[in-house]
Amino acid sequence: MQKRKGFLLVLLVLLIFLLLFVFKVREEMKDFEVNYKAGQRLAAGETLYQVKDGHYMFKYLPFSAFLYLPLSFLPLDLAKAIWYSIVIFCSFSLFYLSKKIIIPEGKSAYFFLLPPLILAKFVLREIQLGQINAVVTFVLLLMVWFLTEGFSKKAPIPPPRLTFEREKNSKNEIYSGLLCGLAIALKPYALIFFPYFLLKKKTKPILSGVGFLILALLLPSFFYGFRGNLNVLKEWMTTLSKSTPIYFAYQDNISIIALFAKWTQNQNLSLVLAGLTIAGLAVLVLVLVLKGRGMARPSILECSILLISIPLISPLGWDYTLLISALGVMLAIQNFFNYSKFWRIFLVINFFIIAFSLYDLMGRKLYCEFMSWSVITLNFLILIGYLAYLRFRKIC
Repeated sequence: MQKRKGFLLVLLVLLIFLLLFVFKVREEMKDFEVNYKAGQRLAAGETLYQVKDGHYMFKYLPFSAFLYLPLSFLPLDLAKAIWYSIVIFCSFSLFYLSKKIIIPEGKSAYFFLLPPLILAKFVLREIQLGQINAVVTFVLLLMVWFLTEGFSKKAPIPPPRLTFEREKNSKNEIYSGLLCGLAIALKPYALIFFPYFLLKKKTKPILSGVGFLILALLLPSFFYGFRGNLNVLKEWMTTLSKSTPIYFAYQDNISIIALFAKWTQNQNLSLVLAGLTIAGLAVLVLVLVLKGRGMARPSILECSILLISIPLISPLGWDYTLLISALGVMLAIQNFFNYSKFWRIFLVINFFIIAFSLYDLMGRKLYCEFMSWSVITLNFLILIGYLAYLRFRKIC
């Protein structure tokens, strides 16, 4: 009976998403259309970065176009349907993987239901645009899982099994590096993990990650030739450097740079203040890593903070990218009762603001004012503070 109910629930969810695609999303997915066109241009050996595209210019590394290459041979509507299914699968998997990484035992239903509800608006916006962040986050969470999977036991390992465990951990570190390299090749913001691996003295993830990244940078030479590929990479750097600053004060940009650009209305000052804030975050991560030495599976908390930091330190940190915080949200909820009563109430308010700061609910004027003050950025900086507290208290 329980299995039947579960099957019917899954069927109902699939039906809802199917109807959502047919009547709503199919006519949208504008960002996917940009990437779909990039796949077509890659196949034709054309440059990916064309000024005439304006706001809808392809902004990722050439390797990212490989992801869309098979879809570019299909009719647009069919390609959209396939990509829509991939994004939905990855979006649901973010929360499943977060649970597997944290490994909670005997947790109530709220532990599994609240994170998707808190981050629902970002996930739905991701689906509506046909973006790639859910896919990249899925890859990064797999990376975190491999990085932490071998360190879940506190009890001493018997000598006969010790060699096997070391070999397994060594392979896991290589896999985590390869996944990090893949994530960077799809979206460069995942570069944040290379300094982290260096800080943790993990050379295998760095070497495997760099190796994959080099291969990913060279792969488009198959279509452009070696020199042509170098020219395309130069075009990517040029167009990205020119187009990025104009979006610093854009309403939906939730980066730290955007926060200060909106507050000060002065680009040079905002860059200085953002630089100091980002440096402060870097020092915080360094302190947390040092305090985590000797703790069981310290990388879970550290990686959750790095994931939340990605859209905050990226110059173009769009609000929907915050779905990348699934692991951090779940970790804070898991440790909810490790905070004092006052801070539990404050955390609930913080999550409430994140979940219900909706355009349809707030109205155009209030929502624009809300975003112009970068309140969402502050919400996730507060979440980083909650996670840091757990490390300072040696909870996780």
